Amino acid sequence: MPVDFHLGPSEAGTRAAAAGFAQHVLKPAKAEYLKHDSCHERFQATQPTYAVAVKGGLLKGQISPAHGGSGGSLVEAAIMVEECYAVEPSAALTIFATGLGLTPLNIAGKPEHAEFLAPFLSGEGAPLASLVFSEPGGVANALEKGAPGFQTTARREGDEWVINGEKMWATNSAGWDFKGCDLACVVCRDVTETSDSIAPDADPKDRVMIILVTRADLDRNGADAFKVLRHISTPGHTSVSGPHVKYTNVRVPAKNVLCPPGQGAQVAFGSFDASAVLVGAMGVGLMRAAFDAAIAFAKKDSRNGAVPLLERQAFADLLSGIKMQTEASRALTWKAAHAMENGPGDYNARRELALAAKVYCSEAAVKVCTDAINAVGITAYDLNQPFAELLNTAVVLPIFDGGNVGIRRRHMQQLMLSPTYDAWAATFGPSKS
Repeated sequence: MPVDFHLGPSEAGTRAAAAGFAQHVLKPAKAEYLKHDSCHERFQATQPTYAVAVKGGLLKGQISPAHGGSGGSLVEAAIMVEECYAVEPSAALTIFATGLGLTPLNIAGKPEHAEFLAPFLSGEGAPLASLVFSEPGGVANALEKGAPGFQTTARREGDEWVINGEKMWATNSAGWDFKGCDLACVVCRDVTETSDSIAPDADPKDRVMIILVTRADLDRNGADAFKVLRHISTPGHTSVSGPHVKYTNVRVPAKNVLCPPGQGAQVAFGSFDASAVLVGAMGVGLMRAAFDAAIAFAKKDSRNGAVPLLERQAFADLLSGIKMQTEASRALTWKAAHAMENGPGDYNARRELALAAKVYCSEAAVKVCTDAINAVGITAYDLNQPFAELLNTAVVLPIFDGGNVGIRRRHMQQLMLSPTYDAWAATFGPSKS
C-alpha cells in the first residue's frame, strides 16, 4: 500500500465527531469545574460531562471489538485524543484514563472476564476504570533484579487473594466519591511463598500480577479496606483525580486474577506501549492550541508598531518553528499508531516507534508552549490568555504515563542494546542481512 496521509472516511468521521464533542461537551465543562477551588472537587464536577461521553459511546469505543466494544484503529484514537486535547485536556483525560484502565483487559481478557467489562459496554452511568500502577516510592526501578519490586502485595489465602499497599497517581482510582472506582486493574507483587530476604539474582517480573478489584469488592470488604490518604493538587489537568490511596487487607476471589504471577509486567507495560502513542497525540493537541493562539494574537496585535507582529521576522521564526514541530509530532504519532497495529517489523521495532512518539512529542509540547510564550511576550503571562495553562498542562507529559527519563528512554535503550536490534525495521521492514 502506498504511503498516504489522507484521512479515510472512518478517520475523517472520527475527527469530526471528536471535534464536535470537544467544542460542545468538553469545553463547557471547564466553566463548571472552575467554580470549585480544589482539584478533587473539580474532578467531581466533571461527572455529568463524563456521563455524556459514556452515553455517546466513548467508553465502548475504547474496548476492543473482540470483547464487545466498538474500538477502531490506534490512528483513529490518536486523532480523537488530539481533537480533545486541543480544546479541553483536563476533562478529556478522565475519559482516556478509563481507556487505559481497560487496556489490560483488551490485551489479556478472556471470556470469563466479560462481567468486568459489562458496565463499560452498557452506555449508561459514569463508570470509571483505572490502571493502578504507580506507587509513592516510584516504580521506575521496580523490575530490577535483586530489587524489592512493587510494594503493593497480594497473598493467596484459599480461594481469595489479599491485597495490601499504597498507590499514587493512578487516574480515576478513587472513583467519583473517593471510595473506589468501578474497576481497578491493580498491579501488585505476589508474596504468597516469599521470604523476607531477596536473592540478588531474583527477577521481580516473576511475581508481578494484575488483579481486578471492583467497587463491589471494596464495599464488601468494609470502609477501612480502601482509603484516600491524600488528594494531590496539580498545576495542570486541574479537574483530574489521581490520589494517594491505600489498600488494607482487601480480599477478592481468585477469579479476579487477570494476569497470574509472571505475566503481569508484560501486560502492564504492553498497556503503556499503546498509551505512549496517545500521549504523543496529547502533545500534538497542546502544540496545535499554542500555535492557533499565538498566530491569532500575531495577526491582530502590533505591540504599537507599524505592522502586525506576524510581519516581524523574530516572531515568524518562532511561530514557524512551532508549526514544524507540531507537524513533525503528528506525523510521528500517526506513523507509530499505524505501525503498532500493522507493522512492518516485529513487536519491538514497532514498540520503539511508540516510545519515540511519547518521548519526542511530550518534550516538544513543553518547548512549543514555552516558545509561544516567548513569542507573545509578557501578555502571555496573563491568565486570561491560554498560554500559561497550556504550559502547565504540557509539563506533565514527559513525566507521566511512564516518565521519559526513568522509564521510556530506558526502554528505548534496552531495545538498542538487544543483539537482534534492527533500527529501521518499523519503517522499511526487517533487514535482509
